[in-house]
Amino acid sequence: MDGMETGAPPLEVTQEPASADGQQNPPQAGIGVARRRASNGLAEFVESLVVTILLALFATTFVVQAFKIPSESMEPTLLVGDHLLVNKFVFEGTGAWYDKLLPYRAIRRGDIIVFKYPYDDHPYYVKRVIGVPGDRIRISDSRVFVNDKPVSEPYAVHDPLADDPFGEEFPPARDSVPRDRLRPEWAARIMSHVRNGELLIPANHYFVMGDNRDDSWDSRYWGFVDRNAIVGEPILIYWSVRATADDYTDRSLAGSARGIGSTLEHLSSSTRWNRMLREVH
Repeated sequence: MDGMETGAPPLEVTQEPASADGQQNPPQAGIGVARRRASNGLAEFVESLVVTILLALFATTFVVQAFKIPSESMEPTLLVGDHLLVNKFVFEGTGAWYDKLLPYRAIRRGDIIVFKYPYDDHPYYVKRVIGVPGDRIRISDSRVFVNDKPVSEPYAVHDPLADDPFGEEFPPARDSVPRDRLRPEWAARIMSHVRNGELLIPANHYFVMGDNRDDSWDSRYWGFVDRNAIVGEPILIYWSVRATADDYTDRSLAGSARGIGSTLEHLSSSTRWNRMLREVH
């Protein structure tokens, strides 16, 4: 019957030209359209995948990156097993022309930062900024002084039983540098930065310490953090799992796989639910 709709759209077919003997060639356009659609679909999928990968790489390179806490040096602010999102788009750059166009800010005293340790294989560390370029640092009777002013540190904890040569007094006198407790590179040059019993922080460098003051391997023992080594600022604990420092000693692929398997096996019972989505200060 003329004019009846079948419910399916008509197939658009382009007539093939007649053959030399006058016989009409069978229509092949439907197959061609299907092939083109399949090809276009694959191309769109590949394009979407590439864009997604590029955006993910851009985000982890310039905006945000995930890290986990493997040591006790920042307790109680950050616990072993805390998983952090780190904002890499917060601190001012290195003087490029576009720095003024971006929402950067200066690194301030009291900021918690993630950075690359200056030695060995440059693992990532997390500490709190105590001094910025040009500051004068000293510790007296376990109190931190910056530019002769005592610093209020409600985040810091102390262990009076800890064996910490720089817990009460810092920097050392020239004749009492505990070289066996310092990085050799720092032991050789620490006194070149000491003036009148204070440590002077050079340009483009920062002095950092852990909140767990007597159990922290920090600037007192290995030196300053170069500005170019700073990755960003932790902003959020997106997940936290009960763990100890021993759980993160094996950094091999097999060790990481075992750690992930154990965590997944005890996911519900080992998760610190009260720390989920907590801001980092």
